[in-house]
Amino acid sequence: MILDPNPFGHFHHKSVTYNRLIVLLLLACTLLVTGCATTRPQGSTMPNDQGTDHTDPIDPYEGINRKFYTFTDMVDRKLIEPVADVYMDHVPVRVQRSVGSFYDNIQYPNVVLNDFLQGKVRQGFRDSLRFVVNSTVGVAGLFDPAASMGLTQHDEDFGQTLGVWGVDAHTYLFVPLLGPSSNRDVASYPVAVFTNVLFYIGTYVIGAPVTVPLSVLGVIDKRARLSGPMKIRDEAALEPYLFVRDAYLQQRKHLIYDGNPPPQVYDDPAEEEPVAR
Repeated sequence: MILDPNPFGHFHHKSVTYNRLIVLLLLACTLLVTGCATTRPQGSTMPNDQGTDHTDPIDPYEGINRKFYTFTDMVDRKLIEPVADVYMDHVPVRVQRSVGSFYDNIQYPNVVLNDFLQGKVRQGFRDSLRFVVNSTVGVAGLFDPAASMGLTQHDEDFGQTLGVWGVDAHTYLFVPLLGPSSNRDVASYPVAVFTNVLFYIGTYVIGAPVTVPLSVLGVIDKRARLSGPMKIRDEAALEPYLFVRDAYLQQRKHLIYDGNPPPQVYDDPAEEEPVAR
């Protein structure tokens, strides 16, 4: 039998485990805005009003996906959007910009990891340097001095990495509160959580009392930054659910091919070929 030299070790382990669970839930909530970035329902959104099955092959779970879409949209409309509107009306734009830069920076290790997983070694080192510069000279990411050094910001995630490895997105999914995804891209969520600096700060350093308000502010900030594009989509979409689904699938292809997809890739949202690197 090995005695624990720290009589409070068991209590400390429970505390760390509790804080880890709290931070996990809060970081999952910071992804909420992905789901909030949808358009408002206009009229009936349920398919097959005439009793005819017109299910798209890429969306075999359309019925349940639409229910999740409606639920997420309701949460956004009743809870997130009003708070974000107050935030935009009363917080100076300069402060909003710094807050957004901070949250981009604490999530940037996810970009760095997927740079290397995709074989983008040069970009990975540049993004690593960007993270270090903004975390130090940029005061924990509140400012973006790396941009003036030519270290541009990139957008990489584990779903894109799987796409590069040849994993196709065969099934569209709308995850409640988290938004549009697919059988491939849904794997991005846990990876994004465990590469978020806030997860480790909240678990091992400052705990839930600080990470709770930080996570809530992160949700509000992202929702505020998406306000303009969301209003445009609200006005443009005749069938919001289909608009969001097709736009998401096309955007993912655009990201996987780094903005240069083969022309035929856009012909069919369900058609996707492995990316050669």
